[in-house]
Amino acid sequence: MRARLRGTAAAAAMPLVAVLFALPGTNAAASSAPYPPARPGVQPPGPVRHESIPTYDVVLTLRTDGILQVRETITYDFARGGEHGIVRRVPFRHADRLYDVRNVSTSSSTGAPARARTLKLLHDVQITVGDRHREVRGRQAYVIEYEMAWVFTPFADHDELVWDALGTAWDVPIGNAAVRVEAPVPLRNASCRAGSADETTRCVRDRDGPYAVDFTQSALRPHEGMTVRVRLPKGAISVPPPRYAPPHWTGTWPGTAVLALAVGAVVVAARRPVPHRRAGRAVAAAGALLVAADVGDDVAIRGPWAFSLGDRSLAGLALMIVGMAAVRAHRPGLLRGEGPARPTARSGTAEHAASTLREDYS
Repeated sequence: MRARLRGTAAAAAMPLVAVLFALPGTNAAASSAPYPPARPGVQPPGPVRHESIPTYDVVLTLRTDGILQVRETITYDFARGGEHGIVRRVPFRHADRLYDVRNVSTSSSTGAPARARTLKLLHDVQITVGDRHREVRGRQAYVIEYEMAWVFTPFADHDELVWDALGTAWDVPIGNAAVRVEAPVPLRNASCRAGSADETTRCVRDRDGPYAVDFTQSALRPHEGMTVRVRLPKGAISVPPPRYAPPHWTGTWPGTAVLALAVGAVVVAARRPVPHRRAGRAVAAAGALLVAADVGDDVAIRGPWAFSLGDRSLAGLALMIVGMAAVRAHRPGLLRGEGPARPTARSGTAEHAASTLREDYS
């Protein structure tokens, strides 16, 4: 009986394991890229990819109202394979920092379908450009425009912008990329690094007057971007306070202790009467409601991907484990005191007849 209840506890704990593995990472910018950093004029080794981005031009306009205006011109080579368009992923959350992606518009200078559809996922706003019912081939040019709010970070003596102008979600290489930064005040402190999250190299810089700086980079491999850092003097633009979301996981030691006690209670139940099956269902339902309440309060305010799991979720999981263990313990064959099935008179007669037949044939 104890071994069976221990198996029941392990099966009931599976929702906790699933929740822990389903939690997204807190660092949205750390993407694995098994490629060395890009270097000017060096072509990536390995097999030639059919699709690529020959040119990628970005203009970042730093407005006085604290809004970052972005214009991206992407030349995408679909080669011979037909596709419905491109997908651009713009982050709206980095760790606990929140941004706002707004006023998205798209177009195409080559006549490709350029209808925009947006979808907010875990940490990104997915901008799909194209037509589901029409495929395109060869080289196509797309223009994506949008605005970003809350991206500037205020400090005591300056305001700062750190932004990956290309993103690291592209699965194809980028031949030549250019990022232009325009500001309402002279740009005296602006830099750019290109490459993956772990290894980067300095971008080529070209100043175009006091209010604009151009950064270029060639031979970017998949999942490599260009991160621009700009420092502005205090008061040059209006910078609202940054916005933060609660972490996805806020569990503390008390909540963990409650969960551990619940697992221990399932083991101790092997020595005591198991609660009624109906009571087990009620306990499991109460735990599920507690988890839903912990998730729902954040989702209702900030959206479906702003959930935060804390001690209430741990307590709810504890109740679910105890309740599910009680329900499983009352299944046929798991009730206390039930041993191996005893043969009935009919089954005993059948076994005797089969034994007699075996003796006759032997």
